[in-house]
Amino acid sequence: MSVFAAVMTGKGTGAISTIQLLGDSSRTSGRGEDSADAVIKKIFKPAAGKPAAFKPGRILLGVISDAGQIIDQVIIGCEDNHSFTINCHGNPLIVEMIMRLLRKEGAELITTEQLLAKTLSAEKFGSTLTTEAKLAQLNAKTLEGAKIIANQIKYGLSKKAAQWLQNIKAISLDEITIDAQRIQNASQTAKLIIKGCTAVIAGPPNSGKSTLLNRLAGREKAIVTDIKGTTRDWVSAECSIGPLALNLIDTAGLDEKLAKSPKDTIGKAARLKSIEMLEQADLILLVLDNSRTADQLDEMLIEKIAGKLVLFTLSKAEGKVLTILNKCDLLAKFNTENLPEILGKPIKISAKFGTGIETLLKKIQDVLDVVGFDLKQPVCITNRQENILKQLITVKSKRQAASIITELLNGQV
Repeated sequence: MSVFAAVMTGKGTGAISTIQLLGDSSRTSGRGEDSADAVIKKIFKPAAGKPAAFKPGRILLGVISDAGQIIDQVIIGCEDNHSFTINCHGNPLIVEMIMRLLRKEGAELITTEQLLAKTLSAEKFGSTLTTEAKLAQLNAKTLEGAKIIANQIKYGLSKKAAQWLQNIKAISLDEITIDAQRIQNASQTAKLIIKGCTAVIAGPPNSGKSTLLNRLAGREKAIVTDIKGTTRDWVSAECSIGPLALNLIDTAGLDEKLAKSPKDTIGKAARLKSIEMLEQADLILLVLDNSRTADQLDEMLIEKIAGKLVLFTLSKAEGKVLTILNKCDLLAKFNTENLPEILGKPIKISAKFGTGIETLLKKIQDVLDVVGFDLKQPVCITNRQENILKQLITVKSKRQAASIITELLNGQV
């Protein structure tokens, strides 16, 4: 009996890598269990310390080890009786070590295309939702995101849609629309966990934006000086905060004077680019200087943030704005009573010394609603699913609902 393994994610360093382990569905060898099961049981140890039940639909957290030496913490998705996904950290060395271990345990290493061909020929994808989940796993940014996706294959949205269709005569339209609305709301948070979150660090020049980015990234990515307006272009870095993969963007100083200076074309261009990023962000970290007075507030910046908050409210998106009062290690000159009400209560930190950073990290997770997020609940993971769910929220008849649900389950990818 054959077992195959392939790396399903692209080459290079990434947050998450996915390895697919597929067993031959034939049982000509007469063995009691599939060879893929045998391989995974040899190398995987569940976090709970109890024997793992590798049943279809189960999601297992644990470690992969080689001769007692831990290689990585992983999430195993039990997709079928003969099919497993191994979601590990994206370091190419870790991926290579796991693939070597799989080969040592008898798996044949093949390309992504070869494995997909075998999977499709064996008709293992099932419904359209299953196909979309398998494809989405290739781009998950975090282990938690991979777990959310894996839960949609046999359970999650797949199970909920099947229940709707099976009980269409017994349940009311209100039940369906309420469920659909709840799923749509949860999907906004799930999207941030799966695809990552963009956080723009904005604020007046020399407020400590670059220092904060370096602090959150855990390494020096941006030049830090006492010269006002040193950052004239954007700098980005990635960091992990709880279940979130956060793409931090340190914008050029949004100094209103730059917009009025006819000579400073570079500064004006940097400002326009910063405003564009501000409008596209999932999260805005507004950094103000505690050692300066409130006249540092840029009216145009506040106006842009106010507009962004309105858009967040209208779209019911999970994007937020956090106001940060930096340099709390210095003598305070900023009167928080002069802060516009829309900016909320500021979080006091010292990016230079790390004071208040843990509080900020917790607040970021809190405002993005990822704290305690149920990774097993049904969510949409594609635009197709979201668009169909929107139709279901406004459905007028059970006949129409049944048609929409069928499209959700078996429509074209």
